[in-house]
Amino acid sequence: MGSGGHTGEMVRLLSTLDFRHFSPRLYLVARTDDMSAKRVQQLESSHISTAGLFQTVSISRSREVHQSWITTIVSFLQSTLECLRILFYYQPDLILCNGPGTCVPPCIIALLLRVLWIKRSTVIFIESICRVNTLSLTGKLMVCFLADRSIVQWPELHAKYPQTVFLGRLV
Repeated sequence: MGSGGHTGEMVRLLSTLDFRHFSPRLYLVARTDDMSAKRVQQLESSHISTAGLFQTVSISRSREVHQSWITTIVSFLQSTLECLRILFYYQPDLILCNGPGTCVPPCIIALLLRVLWIKRSTVIFIESICRVNTLSLTGKLMVCFLADRSIVQWPELHAKYPQTVFLGRLV
């Protein structure tokens, strides 16, 4: 889960899924993002048939808004190390992410676990609906290196990045 709009998009996307097919669920939420943790609780409570089949884990943000690029290196490394422990323990089958920088460390660790033949997690990246003409920095990293599938929501974006999948508006 990201923060603000990213969380809103992810909640709208997840609310359309049949949770029985995606269980158990693990949500990664930035430690400084109380709103996203509450939104996860609301989302999960609306799916009563799968109550208790999810967990929320807090991680350090890889970068705060307006954080300097120098200190970002330290916070990014801290977040990545936290994700190493979490993903090694949980070994998810699927990682679904939608754009915030917070999603990069777990996807890097998923790639590492794949390369080391420990676990092959499928990584699906959905670029934010607000990205019409260019990919976000996270989107560029995901499309080029980290995601198994990258989904965009605008035909203009797909035309620029034909390696993406265009499914129309998802959120």
